[in-house]
Amino acid sequence: MLSFTEIMECRKGLKLLGCGNRTYKAVIDTYLSNCQAKISKIWRCNYTSSANSTNNKPYIPRRTVMYVPGHDPKKLKKIPHLGVDCAVLECEDGVAINMKAEARKNIRDALEYLDVKTADLALRINSRSSQLMEADLGAIIGAELGAKANVRQLPQTILLPKVDSVEDLVIVSKSFKYLYENIKLDRGYCPYLLIYVESSQALLNMRDILKIGTDLTQLGVFQLDGVIFGSDDFVADIGAERTLDAKELMYARQKIVSVSKAFRLQVIDMVYLDIQDIEGLQRQSQEGAKMGFTGKQVIHPKQIQIVEAAFTPSPAKVDWALQLIQGFEEHQKSGKGAFVFRGQMIDMPLLRQAKNILKVIDVHKQAS
Repeated sequence: MLSFTEIMECRKGLKLLGCGNRTYKAVIDTYLSNCQAKISKIWRCNYTSSANSTNNKPYIPRRTVMYVPGHDPKKLKKIPHLGVDCAVLECEDGVAINMKAEARKNIRDALEYLDVKTADLALRINSRSSQLMEADLGAIIGAELGAKANVRQLPQTILLPKVDSVEDLVIVSKSFKYLYENIKLDRGYCPYLLIYVESSQALLNMRDILKIGTDLTQLGVFQLDGVIFGSDDFVADIGAERTLDAKELMYARQKIVSVSKAFRLQVIDMVYLDIQDIEGLQRQSQEGAKMGFTGKQVIHPKQIQIVEAAFTPSPAKVDWALQLIQGFEEHQKSGKGAFVFRGQMIDMPLLRQAKNILKVIDVHKQAS
C-alpha cells in the first residue's frame, strides 16, 4: 500500500496535470477519507469532553521560553533557579554538531536530577531534515531505542524546529509512535508539542500544518500546544535585513498570531538578540503582547523579568477574568439561556481565556 506521503504526492501531481484518471483519483481520495475516519473515530471515543483537542491537558503558561545548551552541565544545573516559565533543554542550534552526543548524555542525566516544580521542562530536538531527530529522541527518551530511559522524569514538552510542511509533521508523528512502541513507554506519556515557523514555506503552509497537527493530536503521541516564531532563520530565508524595530517581520508576526489563535494555540514571539538593550527588549516584548503573542523566547537570564512582566496579565485583566468566571458559574446555576457579560455574549473559548489568565497569575505567584 502507498504511504501517506506517496498518496499526497500522487494527489498533488494529478491536480497539477489536470489528470482525467478519475478512477485513480477516487482511490486516492477514498484512502485519505479512511485515514481521516480513523482519526475521527479515535476523537469520538477518547475526547468527547471537548470539541477542541488542545484543551485535554492542563494549560501551561509559557511567558518566557529560555534555551539552556545541553552541552553545558553547569547551566543545566541552574535551571531550578532561573524563574523561567519554560526551560528548554537544548539539542539544536545552541549545540555544535561535534557536541550533540555530549548534549544528549547531559540532558538525560539532567532529567534524573532536576527538580523543577513551577517550570515547564522542555526538550528542543533537531529538525526532521537534519537527520538528527531520531538520535535525539532515542538517546534522551529511549536508550537508543533499546529501552525506556532510566530517568525520574521525561520532558513535559517537545519543541520541533523547521516544520515547513504537512509532510514534516506526519513523518514526525510516525517517528514518535515508533519510538513509543519500541521502548514500551508508559501509555500516559503524551508530551506537549510546540512547532517552529522558520521559513516562508512554513508561513505559507501554516494553516494546513496546524490542521493536520490538531488531527494528529487525537492519536495520542503528542498534543500540539503552540507555535514559535524562528525569526533569524526566517529573515535569512526571505533575504531580508534584520532591523531593531523588526518592521521587516511585521506581516509574518501578525499572520503567525492570527493562524495560531484560530486553532486556540499558544504563540511565542521571536528572540531579542541584543542582551544589553533592556529598553529595546521591553519595547518589543510589550509590542508582542499587544499583538497577541502569549510569550517570548529569551537567551539570557537578565531578559527573563522584563519579558515576564510584559506577558503577565494586568490587574484589570485579572479582575475581568475573575468576574467573568464568577458570573458564568452563577448563570449556570440559574439555568437561564445565553450568558451575557458586560454587554458581550460569552462562549466557551472566551471562558477558557479567562481561566488561562488566572492560571498565568497562579504560576506567577508560585514562582515569586
